[in-house]
Amino acid sequence: MSNMTNIQAEEIILGENVQIAPSASIRGLNGKAKRIEIGDNTFIGENVQIIMDDFSIGDYCKVHHNSNFHGYKPLSIGHNAWIGQSTLIDSIGGTTIGDNCGIGAYSQLWSHIRYGDPLEGCNYEGSHPLTIGNDVWFVGHCIVSPIVAANKSMALVGSVITSNMEENHVYGGSPAKDLTGKIKPQFSPITMGEKRALMSQFEIANDIQIIEDVSEIKDPENISYFNIVDRTYTKRRSENEVAFMRQLQSKLIKFTPVPF
Repeated sequence: MSNMTNIQAEEIILGENVQIAPSASIRGLNGKAKRIEIGDNTFIGENVQIIMDDFSIGDYCKVHHNSNFHGYKPLSIGHNAWIGQSTLIDSIGGTTIGDNCGIGAYSQLWSHIRYGDPLEGCNYEGSHPLTIGNDVWFVGHCIVSPIVAANKSMALVGSVITSNMEENHVYGGSPAKDLTGKIKPQFSPITMGEKRALMSQFEIANDIQIIEDVSEIKDPENISYFNIVDRTYTKRRSENEVAFMRQLQSKLIKFTPVPF
């Protein structure tokens, strides 16, 4: 979808099968960015604007139309991100987003506050890092301050997040409150048998193997191993591997690559 004329950077690292809409614009704050890295099989949609000097996003991500990413400091997004339309991500204070995160449409993620006139003694100006862990989900229309969102935390639709989010806790409201004692957390433990049963719904090629321990990895050059304990896989970029990852994502199952 892109002939790279809509990417302006001194260093461009593009993975395989990257799709960037022609109307998307990726550049630095004042001309060329210093470094842009986009992982394998990642999609960036129509009218997306990425305006920063250091930006990276992992494999199998989707950034939907009219989203805007900007800031002075690096923005790093992990693998398997799903970012809904018209989402704003600010990195003036620096923003880090882990693997397997969902950011629903029309959400705003902020790492700074700045407007009031200092000549009048405005008390509200500053920037702080925004740190989002793995498997975090902002359901949609969320507004997020520069907080730390621990792994597996979740904010319900329309939440205004002003405080840190604890691991596997669910928040909602404006300002958002911890609702975990009243509703289910985002994740509950499941058995290895249940994991195996979930994986059994997929067609698995001969060069794909489902494992539970790294000791089962014998031939990573010819076989892609998918570990259902920690949700990692040995990345080979084979046609069957990519097709299998597409199958998994169609059922919202997410794996991240590990080097071997």
